[in-house]
This record gives sequence, C-alpha cells and structure tokens, in this order.
Amino acid sequence: MRAIAPTLTCAAPWRRVATGDDVVAVAERAALGTTARVAVWPPASLGVACAAVDDVLAALDQQASRFREDSELSWLHAAGGGIFMISDGLAEAVGVALAAARWTGGRTDPTVCDALISLGYDRDFAAIEQQRDEPPPAPAPAPGWHLVRLDGPLLRLPPGVRLDLGATAKGVGSDRAVRAVMSATGQAGGVLVSLGGDIAVAGTPPRAGWPVTVAEAPYHAGPPQPQLVRLTGGAVATSSVTCRQWRRGGTTLHHIVDPCTGRPADGPWRTVSVAAATCADANAAATAAIVAGWRAVSWLTREGLPARLVGHNGEVRRLGGWPAVSGSPIPVVPGTHVYAGARRSGGAR
Repeated sequence: MRAIAPTLTCAAPWRRVATGDDVVAVAERAALGTTARVAVWPPASLGVACAAVDDVLAALDQQASRFREDSELSWLHAAGGGIFMISDGLAEAVGVALAAARWTGGRTDPTVCDALISLGYDRDFAAIEQQRDEPPPAPAPAPGWHLVRLDGPLLRLPPGVRLDLGATAKGVGSDRAVRAVMSATGQAGGVLVSLGGDIAVAGTPPRAGWPVTVAEAPYHAGPPQPQLVRLTGGAVATSSVTCRQWRRGGTTLHHIVDPCTGRPADGPWRTVSVAAATCADANAAATAAIVAGWRAVSWLTREGLPARLVGHNGEVRRLGGWPAVSGSPIPVVPGTHVYAGARRSGGAR
C-alpha cells in the first residue's frame, strides 16, 4: 500500500469581464484545459472568491488530471495497479465517478481512459494533433467501473486499468468552488462558478436568477441553438459531441465515448444540457444522455431532471420543465444522486 501527498501549483491570472452590470462582478481565466468563470455579488467579494476558486482548482488538477505527469492520478497509473492510500480529494472525485457510473447504468465509466487514449485523446485537448492520416486502432471497450474498489481513502486499482474522471470532474470542481467561495465570503451574497460551461451556483441569486446562456459550437448539420435561461439554485451542465473533435484516417472523432464499445457515441444528440441539484449530477447526466441516445429521453424523465436535447438536425427536445421561452427560470431540482451514492457505498465494493 502506498500513500501519496499532492502539492499545489500556481494559477493563471484572472481577467475581469465587463458586463455593464454594477451589481455583479465577473472574472475568468484558463483552467483545467477549459475556461473558468466566477460571478459574484456583492462585487467587492470578487477578489476573495477568485482566490478561493484558485485553491479548489489547483487541488483538483493536482489530484485528478490524467494529463499532468506529477498529478496524483498519473502517479497511480504509473504504478501499474495495486492498493493505494489516496488523498481525501481524489477519494471524493473517484467515489463520485463510481457512483455516477452506477446511477447511469455504466453510461459514464471512469475506466474509459484507455479507449480515449487509443482514439488519440492522450494529452490536453489543446495539444492534440487535430488531423492525422492513420486510422485509430481497434476500439478498446472500458474494463468496467465495477473492477475498481474504493473504501474511504483506500483505492484498489487492477493492473492495466487507468481512470479518466472527465464525466464528473468539472462538476465536482464547480460544486467544490461554490462551497469554498461561500465559506470564504461568510455566506454573504451569491456566487456562480462555471468550468467550461458546467455551472454551479450558491447563496442568494441576483434579481430573477443567474443568467446562463446554453450555447453550442458551430455545426455543419444545423446552426447553433443558444438559449438564455435563469438559474436560481443547483446546477446545469452541457455535454456536446461538437466541441472536442479531431480526425484520424478521415474519420471525425470526439471525446464522449460509449464505454461498451470504446468508440465515440453515435446517438441522435449533438448537445445535451441538464439541470440538477449539483453540478456533478448534471455533468454525469448530460454525458450519459449523449451515450444513451434515444433511451436518454425516458431515463431523464424518470429521474425528474430538466433537460434540453439538440439533435444532429438541429431539432430541440425539452424535458422535465426545461423552459421553452428564453429568459425563463430552470426548475430547481431537489436531492442529489452521485454525492449521496458515493457516501452510501464508498464507491464500488
């Protein structure tokens, strides 16, 4: 059994974003291979909020990044399997990923790492060679999340199994960040944290709610379908097959992989946005819906999650009270799935 002690690294500087609103202050910076954004009121809390978010993101990156050679997760992978005493932070992130896999019926699976690597997603996305002539190798289905055992901080990782926490890690980061900001500001006002569009809020929202634009990247089969909604509590996350794409041997690939096949999900949805009580729930549900294809409609409905699904033809499907009118509030969803599941079971046993 081996113990690992993570260290923290310096953050990129925050850039103040002009909004024309003197009630809310906003700043953003690069983080975790995407863009982090913090919005707070009262505006005087912005500096304290950004510092709190810096601490959260630096810790999460050091714990759970598979692209950093010095991360705790990379250390586990380099060790080639075994029994490890891991940090509380990584234990939470892995426990949430395992609980999400159970909740989504395996449509999200942290053991999908080798499938992503085989497709070419073997480094931070900005560093991926976007087009290569040789085709990807044969698909590598995920070994299965049930092979991983987590008991508190004790992780049992089979030889040859590597983890990718991408289906839940940004959600965990946003959830941690809003809690940290509220603690640092003495529970005054409110905060929104977005990590690449995976958004959590806490405290009292401004006016009619936090304005959130649910948007898409340009797509050849139909124009982007942005929508302004208002978030008064909880979280919203978006998964899309159009944003992180690359080509191998003339085939367009993307980063949302079906664990059963090891191939990029090829269902009817190009983008799915989901609202939930926590960002980790919303993040996992949006990814699972892309993988589930048509089955996502019945699953999201059964789980009572407001959702907006955009098909490859541009058609929009709204579920669970997701507003049809721009500027309307998203229903607040009570209860949580993945954090409760992680606490009940400690992950897989």
